[in-house]
Amino acid sequence: MLDTSPTFILDEDPIPQASQSLGTPDDAQLLDAYSNTVMGVVDRVGPAVVKLDIQKGGKPAGSGSGVILSPDGLVLTNSHVAQGAPRVAVQTQDGHRFDARLIGDDPDTDLALVHIEQPVSLAAARLGNSSALRRGQVAVAIGNPLGFETTVTSGVISALGRSLRAKSGRLIDDVIQTDAALNPGNSGGPLVSTLGEVIGINTAVIMGAQGICFAVASNTASFVMGQLIRHGRVRRASIGIAAQQATIARRVQLSAGIDQPAGVMISAAETGQPADSAGLLIGDIIVALDGYKVSAVDDLIRLLNEERIGRSTRFDVLRNGKSRSFQVTPRERKGS
Repeated sequence: MLDTSPTFILDEDPIPQASQSLGTPDDAQLLDAYSNTVMGVVDRVGPAVVKLDIQKGGKPAGSGSGVILSPDGLVLTNSHVAQGAPRVAVQTQDGHRFDARLIGDDPDTDLALVHIEQPVSLAAARLGNSSALRRGQVAVAIGNPLGFETTVTSGVISALGRSLRAKSGRLIDDVIQTDAALNPGNSGGPLVSTLGEVIGINTAVIMGAQGICFAVASNTASFVMGQLIRHGRVRRASIGIAAQQATIARRVQLSAGIDQPAGVMISAAETGQPADSAGLLIGDIIVALDGYKVSAVDDLIRLLNEERIGRSTRFDVLRNGKSRSFQVTPRERKGS
């Protein structure tokens, strides 16, 4: 049998005394403060995290996580967890099981909403404002990875404004990257800030990578949740671009006469689609839509709603640092 036990090599020179220190009292206090913060987050949000068991044709079809966002049993999870199943089983942290029905499913953002059918009054979490997040901020993930229920991991927000291809084939914009460990079964569970607010819904990992995990931003989740409650689906306008958040230098702001530190840069434009037909180009930074400020991708997603389908819409952009305006007529997104 292959011996895989670690091999320890002893130095001939003694270890300096300073190296043997476990840390100063200040270090211990900082670690205790970090631990207490994470534990506080888990105490507040943990009871709202549930396990979802999916059945299709009377047979088990998988499981995942979800988070309760209203005391009467609205549960937000991933589309790829719900799998379009009309009914799912929900298990709370204290072991109670409930039947739930699918209210709506949005593969384009990998989000789904289910509702517990029995009358309940449950612990619920609150969605935070993901546009206020910063890289390096502490993030806590709670879920059921690999079937190990109510598991907690912590890390930091590694990057903001990522794009991730959904199972539907479309790009999910404004995705949060984190190094908080996620594994299969974490999907649909919350990514939580130190304030105890849900800042993202965990959605994916890159297999074979270390510490590269993704969550759909809470502002996108809030928009999708509202649409699913009202319509059972998300009806969207589209102008045929891929985009990402971009910083606007102060000198450019002053030169262009605007007062916002960020906009949304076009990184790809489909030929023949509304943006291309109206003259928008790759590299243009969208700063406003019909007079509404666009500082992040979720702003653009939210503003391109069903009301703008087929309606001429003014896009204010920065091109080579100069302000320009274009009239674009969005179309309804196919498959929405």
